[in-house]
Amino acid sequence: MTKHVIPTPAIPTIPVAGGGEFPVRRVYCIGRNYAAHTIEMGGDPNREAPFFFQKNPNNIDATGEFPYPPHSSDVHHELELLVALKSGGNNIPISEAMSHVWGYAVSLDMTRRDLQGEQKKLGRPWEIGKAFERSGPVGLLHPVSETGFLDKGRIELKVNGKVTQEGDLDQMIWKVAEMISYLSEYFELAAGDVIMSGTPSGVGAVVRGDVMEASVVGLSSLTVRVT
Repeated sequence: MTKHVIPTPAIPTIPVAGGGEFPVRRVYCIGRNYAAHTIEMGGDPNREAPFFFQKNPNNIDATGEFPYPPHSSDVHHELELLVALKSGGNNIPISEAMSHVWGYAVSLDMTRRDLQGEQKKLGRPWEIGKAFERSGPVGLLHPVSETGFLDKGRIELKVNGKVTQEGDLDQMIWKVAEMISYLSEYFELAAGDVIMSGTPSGVGAVVRGDVMEASVVGLSSLTVRVT
């Protein structure tokens, strides 16, 4: 008999290609991990210590619809490769980091850019701009046993059929193994954790009715309609 005093909340999951679901424990997001996007956002493209923020697990959404959020008039798309972990730990060496990867999916880090900008000016956390409902659209998750380790290849986003973001996974400033290792120095990583690995340049605003088509080499594409 359960000891919970309220109904147990559902565990957020990502659908897996071929069947099954991947339960999500935590969502880590790296900022400014492609040089061109770093310049686009007014940062220094030279390699510096990475920084991370978090979304909530239940921000991950696989419905194919993105409801335009309240209190914003400047919501941006950010195309990302999502990395799902099957195990974790503390102080993971870079040489062992990829052994913890279960698979990959295409994802979007939807951002209330106007609200994020206000928080930046005030030196406050970004959650109001980043961690809102259904702000993490995601496609099918593919096991690394099928894809191999994804470290190069095209990453692209179209909005209403027009390419707005494009790049190559090998343009990441901090590679996946380095991200895993770095995070494990500050957090205890575990099975169910996912990492959104940064976005190439070309981020921009969406409006209701827009259709976003996201793709990463070797993975199922993701189509999301703004509603």
